Amino acid sequence: MQRIVLDVPDNKINFFMELVNNLGFKNVKKLSDKQKEFVDDLKSSLNEVELHRQGKVKLQSAKDFLNEL
Repeated sequence: MQRIVLDVPDNKINFFMELVNNLGFKNVKKLSDKQKEFVDDLKSSLNEVELHRQGKVKLQSAKDFLNEL
């Protein structure tokens, strides 16, 4: 089995969910707001790591981060 994650506009979600249910898919789940926030934060973090790999930004060291606490 494969997993697909889609961003569906709010004004189309009811139509989309009805379509998916009528096609017989059984494991259709909506993300909670907290889960959406986590995914967005993770995407942002991965983007920062990629920019760092490309040499476009310098990331803070773990030591500096811990010293700020």
